[in-house]
Amino acid sequence: MKSPNFERGLEIRKATLGAEYVDASLKQADDFNRPFQELVTEYCWGAVWGREELPRKMRSMLNLAMLSALNRPHELKLHIKGAITNGVTLEEMREVFMQVAIYCGVPAGVDAFRTAREVFAEQKK
Repeated sequence: MKSPNFERGLEIRKATLGAEYVDASLKQADDFNRPFQELVTEYCWGAVWGREELPRKMRSMLNLAMLSALNRPHELKLHIKGAITNGVTLEEMREVFMQVAIYCGVPAGVDAFRTAREVFAEQKK
């Protein structure tokens, strides 16, 4: 039986990233990376995202900024989609990326905007 934090994390992860994506990630897990998938679900999504002190929208905006600053485009794409699901508007997203450009460097901002536009184009298909 999984812990309450795991179950809460699974619910939040699916609500933010989409059940199809999360189910595929868990289904594709093998003996090597299954413990990592469980850790991410329980602690990242359950223990942290499950806290009520910050709304999911704000957590999404923080993730956009951090993933942009860390130059993690794969995760940024995923979290752009999740941010939209969590109510982040395109205007708010633009402001996050502009702040990233000032504090983390223009190249980080350029890549964040480029990645976001790729996601928007994919969603229009």
